[in-house]
Amino acid sequence: MSLLADLVNLDISDNSEKIIAEYIWVGGSGMDMRSKARTLPGPVTDPSKLPKWNYDGSSTGQAPGQDSEVILYPQAIFKDPFRRGNNILVMCDAYTPAGEPIPTNKRHAAAEIFANPDVIAEVPWYGIEQEYTLLQKDVNWPLGWPIGGFPGPQGPYYCSIGADKSFGRDIVDAHYKASLYAGINISGINGEVMPGQWEFQVGPSVGISAADEIWIPRYILERITEIAGVVVSFDPKPIPGDWNGAGAHTNYSTKSMREEGGYEIIKKAIEKLGLRHKEHISAYGEGNERRLTGHHETADINTFLWGVANRGASIRVGRDTEKEGKGYFEDRRPASNMDPYVVTSMIAETTLLWNP
Repeated sequence: MSLLADLVNLDISDNSEKIIAEYIWVGGSGMDMRSKARTLPGPVTDPSKLPKWNYDGSSTGQAPGQDSEVILYPQAIFKDPFRRGNNILVMCDAYTPAGEPIPTNKRHAAAEIFANPDVIAEVPWYGIEQEYTLLQKDVNWPLGWPIGGFPGPQGPYYCSIGADKSFGRDIVDAHYKASLYAGINISGINGEVMPGQWEFQVGPSVGISAADEIWIPRYILERITEIAGVVVSFDPKPIPGDWNGAGAHTNYSTKSMREEGGYEIIKKAIEKLGLRHKEHISAYGEGNERRLTGHHETADINTFLWGVANRGASIRVGRDTEKEGKGYFEDRRPASNMDPYVVTSMIAETTLLWNP
């Protein structure tokens, strides 16, 4: 008799050319991820060859009950690390039956910005550092923390090893390998300053693919924590008090910044970002005011400042960039729950298209 695990891991390619495609989209909160699966007659590698699909938007907070049909447009394909074989994960965005992007579809507007010839010519690279916190399921308290109590002060936990300092490494490593399997340009992981908090990095990736490659690893992480019976939180300040928050530092460069004389281009781009500080902050994640306090490696939310190697700045420029006169900078303001379509496209728009 087969066990449940045997059936879950069944390789359908042994006797069928059919594959399973998991269609994934962002739900009505702007942060919740939804998905459903369908059978396709054979392998697909081009998202334009995939069929559109509908769902009940009234059940995701994205449409009224009397007109609830929302249409999924496939946009990017990744290998499925859960079903494996030729099965795929499909990142989609959502439209009305008339073909209009629904209000929570942030990908559509981002794609328009990244399709601008002036943006394409500059080949914008992004490296995004996605922080998150693992929580015990029934108490919503960080993994490894005594229930109702606190661990020792911050200091020993960042990039730590050991059962008394590092909590959830099996989940983190499973996520790392599953993301690599999926084809995500995931470039690393590390334990963070607050115990139970971790980070993965994606990039460098070009344009809108950087945002797709944050949403899909978020989906994979949610699925893995579901299996492990653990909750993943993207709250920018999950624990009040003297504990680090969680961000999504966004490293950015353009072709001009990466070439000789690029440091001057970087400084001009940072000046533009400073002029639109309030607009960026308003789009950089919910609850970010709890994180951007001027403490715990952040700048105050109402203050814009940049500096070389300054982790208390809004924008940090690396020592290597200063020394070589070219390179990239890091926008440290985005919260862990930011929408990467919004953040990446807004940085490109401000630095490449906006004229003060």
